[in-house]
Amino acid sequence: MARITVAAPAKLNIFLDITGKRNDGYHLLNTVMQSVSLYDDVTVTVDDDGDEISISCTDPEIPCDKTNTAYIAAEKFFEYTGIKQTGVSVKIKKRIPSQAGMAGGSTDAAAVLFALNELLDAGLDREQLAEIAEQVGADVPFCIYGGTMAATGIGNIFSPLPDMPDCTIVAVRPGFRVSTREAYERSDAMGYQIPKSSDGIIAAICSGSIKELAGKMYNRFEELTDEPELPAIKQKMKECGALGELMTGSGSVIFSIFDDEDKAQHCRDELHDISDSVYVFRPDPQGQRQISTGIFSALFD
Repeated sequence: MARITVAAPAKLNIFLDITGKRNDGYHLLNTVMQSVSLYDDVTVTVDDDGDEISISCTDPEIPCDKTNTAYIAAEKFFEYTGIKQTGVSVKIKKRIPSQAGMAGGSTDAAAVLFALNELLDAGLDREQLAEIAEQVGADVPFCIYGGTMAATGIGNIFSPLPDMPDCTIVAVRPGFRVSTREAYERSDAMGYQIPKSSDGIIAAICSGSIKELAGKMYNRFEELTDEPELPAIKQKMKECGALGELMTGSGSVIFSIFDDEDKAQHCRDELHDISDSVYVFRPDPQGQRQISTGIFSALFD
């Protein structure tokens, strides 16, 4: 048996507009995505004597059956490569909140693709892994690449950007939850006329100005969310000195950008009065990467 553990980073949408809907039901996007230093640990073991895929997770709310994106990723890997299916065990230590707009399931799936490519010496490059990833889920290709990316199409046409300027990011998962399907339905009902331009935020990234970037953040889904908690949390972040505040993806996590570590830590403390799920992290210029396996693997053995 061979085993590796992959650090799978979360993502934020620092810009997200929906520009239309295709006849096949997929939505057209204009988005800028960023990997951040909040990780799930995904340990993948291959067993040449087996042929079944198994999933386990430290979060009991995560389904560990064939609907799990990590399971689907393993299946698609063997279909794409033509490699004879071995036994695959995937063990996920969750830190990224689920159903929160941070690509928690997608990054776990990308980690499985990354790990199997290494463990089975498949020799696939990132573009080929992204081809498989596209069959698994909308955010999975970005999670293969990581870093700072602009994306169009259905979120699958990527343009690499310079690294996001360094900053401290404070995020909170509020009490409300957002259904992605219902969020898209509200967007469809509003119609698609004049799209928002991402030129401003891309220019801010290229110039290295975190203040300018924070002022250019945008999320159409946020405009369609009528939860009273959302503006209240954003106001508290602003009072703590945040340069900008935004909901990520279709929600419900709300994040804020700080150029002052002390203000960020104060904001974290203030948000703990609202929610137990508060996170502090930084932009991550990388995607998936292999890490040491010993201590984490022992949790499941």
